[in-house]
Amino acid sequence: MPAFTLDDLIACYAEGVFPMADARDDDRVYLVDPELRGVLPLDGFHISSRLARTVRSDRFEVRVDTAFERVVSACAEPRPDHPDTWINGPIQALYTALFARGHAHSVECWREGELVGGLYGVTLGAAFFGESMFSRERDASKVALTHLVARLRAGRYHLLDAQFMTEHLARFGAQEIVRREYRERLSEALEHQGDFFALSRATTGAQALQAISQAS
Repeated sequence: MPAFTLDDLIACYAEGVFPMADARDDDRVYLVDPELRGVLPLDGFHISSRLARTVRSDRFEVRVDTAFERVVSACAEPRPDHPDTWINGPIQALYTALFARGHAHSVECWREGELVGGLYGVTLGAAFFGESMFSRERDASKVALTHLVARLRAGRYHLLDAQFMTEHLARFGAQEIVRREYRERLSEALEHQGDFFALSRATTGAQALQAISQAS
């Protein structure tokens, strides 16, 4: 797909479609429009008491948008449960450009100066499209996800798109909905404007949990 531009990518997200690749070393990009879509209700986020304690302890220093390209690269690395990746060179370049335009963000977990976990995604209107996450220490990606949800709730987002339903996301309250319902929710979310920085970049774990627990 050599003519696929950044504006094309933004238009795809607005239509509920997202890009993927078959492998890291395959430069081809194809578009995905699944019949069933995973979404994480922002007002129904489930967090275990053990994870809440970890978040509150600030074991990790949580930063926002300080190492976006490193987060994407880490997400693209092979792992035992994911020997190959859908993030190839062209996709990585597109998301880097999207970040420069302010339509993509990373939430990062640092420990003793090392990047040990995080996630990244795309934002349009009041919709956030979660792309991928990684973890090099226990709970790092879960803490990043908790901080993301706190940020989206504080910023009055309407939709957190998780793309595909997984057992891991189900533990946090993720649901699977049909394409028609997803597009209705997406259309509604795009009529509003979320504020990704309604919370400070230096939000603590206690502040994140408070943002999640507050009524909409």
